[in-house]
Amino acid sequence: MSNSPNFHRARDFLATPHLSLSLAGIFRDAGAAEEEEVGEREERGGGLRVEMSSENSGPGNDDFEMAEGEQQQQQQNIEDDEDDEIKEKKRKKYHRHTPSQIREMEALFKESPHPDEKQRLHLSKHLGLHPRQVKFWFQNRRTQIKAIQERHESSLLKTEIENLRQETKAIREAVKKSSCPNCGFSNSGKDAMTETGEEQKLRIENAKLKAEVERLRTMIEKYYGGTSPNSSSHSSENDQGNRSSLEFYKGIFGSEKSRIVDAANQAMDELQKMATYGEPLWVRSYESGREMLNYDEYRKQICAENSSSKMQAKKSVEASRDCGVVFVDLPWLVQSFMDANQWKELFPNLISKADTVDIICHGGVNKDGAVHLIFAEIQILTPMVATREMYFIRYCKQLSAHQWAITDVSIDKVEDNTDTSVLKCRKCPSGCIIEDNFNGHCKVIWVEHLECQKSTVNSLYRSIVNSGQAFGAKHWISTLQQQCERYVFYMATNVPTKDSSGVTTLAGRKSMLKLAQRMTASYCRALSTSSYNSWNKIASKTGDDIRVATRKNVNDPGEPNGVILCAATSVWLPVAHHVLFDYLRDEIRRKEWDIMFNGSPVQSVANIAKGQARGNAVTVLAMKGDEHNMWVLQDSNTNAYESTVIYAPVDINDMQSVLTGCDSSNIAILPSGFSIIADGIESRPSVITFMPEEKCTEGGSLLTIAFQIILRNSPTVKLSAESVESVNTLISRTMQNIKRSMQCED
Repeated sequence: MSNSPNFHRARDFLATPHLSLSLAGIFRDAGAAEEEEVGEREERGGGLRVEMSSENSGPGNDDFEMAEGEQQQQQQNIEDDEDDEIKEKKRKKYHRHTPSQIREMEALFKESPHPDEKQRLHLSKHLGLHPRQVKFWFQNRRTQIKAIQERHESSLLKTEIENLRQETKAIREAVKKSSCPNCGFSNSGKDAMTETGEEQKLRIENAKLKAEVERLRTMIEKYYGGTSPNSSSHSSENDQGNRSSLEFYKGIFGSEKSRIVDAANQAMDELQKMATYGEPLWVRSYESGREMLNYDEYRKQICAENSSSKMQAKKSVEASRDCGVVFVDLPWLVQSFMDANQWKELFPNLISKADTVDIICHGGVNKDGAVHLIFAEIQILTPMVATREMYFIRYCKQLSAHQWAITDVSIDKVEDNTDTSVLKCRKCPSGCIIEDNFNGHCKVIWVEHLECQKSTVNSLYRSIVNSGQAFGAKHWISTLQQQCERYVFYMATNVPTKDSSGVTTLAGRKSMLKLAQRMTASYCRALSTSSYNSWNKIASKTGDDIRVATRKNVNDPGEPNGVILCAATSVWLPVAHHVLFDYLRDEIRRKEWDIMFNGSPVQSVANIAKGQARGNAVTVLAMKGDEHNMWVLQDSNTNAYESTVIYAPVDINDMQSVLTGCDSSNIAILPSGFSIIADGIESRPSVITFMPEEKCTEGGSLLTIAFQIILRNSPTVKLSAESVESVNTLISRTMQNIKRSMQCED
């Protein structure tokens, strides 16, 4: 009976807006009563509710005598009335959960989606609910997440099937072309094998020559202080440079695959120990609550026989560990880590460049046993801290039926050939352990272990960089949770109307989210401090350290053509991280700092939630009474480590087409915005107390502000003193307005 079409229609009806996206706590109030009824129906028998009507309970024998029939009829009517009253009371009796009760249950759900009877009983007593109510609530949550997961898996399977069809078609065409038209047999033989060997040698030699040309080009650029005249655009130049050097390293590692696989297996064993061992290997800090690696115990327990593990005088060691729950399925997460482009999209604020240099082992269909050589540039969102360039081996392995591991480890020969102009950084065995929780989400344990050259760090960021927080496990796991949550909201098909105001169609919602994601990625890429994005310091009016960089765009349709000037600065403010974020994203208070609006009030045209946190949203803003032809697209993001508020002006006609679902890939945008992190200064409270207002010791924030402007629609225009003065004034006035509003002027 539970498989009948009527049953499925009933379930679909109950799963509409009020019960959608259970993992996003923002939908909890509207669906509390409905969740209770769904749980009771599931408990009684697969969602069907059968009621006996008075027509089935009356007398059915026509041979009874009239007197006895009348007495029985009267008695039956009385019983039916009593049954109707009881049923009416049961039908009206339901309970609407309070927001505090929902928060408590959601907190337990994140830790244990399948609580046992003891946990449910304890929670029901704590919340003042019946144990069955708690049980039904957890059943409904698991059912809703499973429904979203099934839709997502169906979409992935369709895409995979289509890809397999295309591959099959390509293979068939290749077989036809390689066959002799007369006899039908293949032409492959000794001559083909000889040609392949000669071709491989030529490719390796060609890669070496390209690497030498690229090295000479870099020297010329540094000598003249500008870009090479042969470069057509910023993006194409960077990609070409990466491919040249990466092909060179690919030739180096072609004959050492067996040694690489052995090193990957050793790194996998070390990662499992680092992820599972507790004290004394990992000691929790009293001030910050973070886990810190006991390096002496690390050498004793894990790598006592490895002489290279000794700490060197000219290198610093950074080690951190953190864990969290992400709301995506395990296969999708593994695939994202093993694809360099998807991995970069998961961490736009941390990865400025990523590429797969070579595939040492392809592994199975599910990537089990795959070994890749990867190049990456790791950054934080400020021009004050140098980018870290890394070459490392990534090894994917299935540990058990429901547990996978992704391990990264650097190889010595790659580190020796790295460009010395970029900060050298070597990855000790690092990565993550991913465990499937069977309800649409996974538990991830992240370990980050690095050895870097000691170098001078800007005083603002010295604390968080030297302590390992800037590039540590918490930064990675917080970003992963936020991006996975954003992906789930993007894939959702039944979002309540209150969470998509101003957008009437699902296609419009997806198009707007996609444009905002591209805008954020462009902003993060503009703040990169790699060797191809040279920053120069200029004198500011307020004494702040302002950096400027220029780049040329010719072929990228996502940005305006011409020379783009980016100006950025970072400052410390005595304001808590979340307080500063709420202020900058507030549309009502925007007129206090945004000089482009000239103090005019701002109104929201459209708003889309893309996460559980209240600040994770994409908004379209317009000036009240504005007669201009521009709107502002704003993307605000926040997690446990970092927050960003990124925005860009967009033509009204283009933005309206996006809201209706049109393709947004060719809309040129030039984003500006803010990046906010905690200052990382650890301090214990000055008094011992249980009062929360006295116990709280929140520090300040590090605020990075960046503006991008198009100088002219010509790729040959040069940077002028007038342009520098304009961005200097823009940054200085904006920073003064923010300090004045936050009451933290010098």
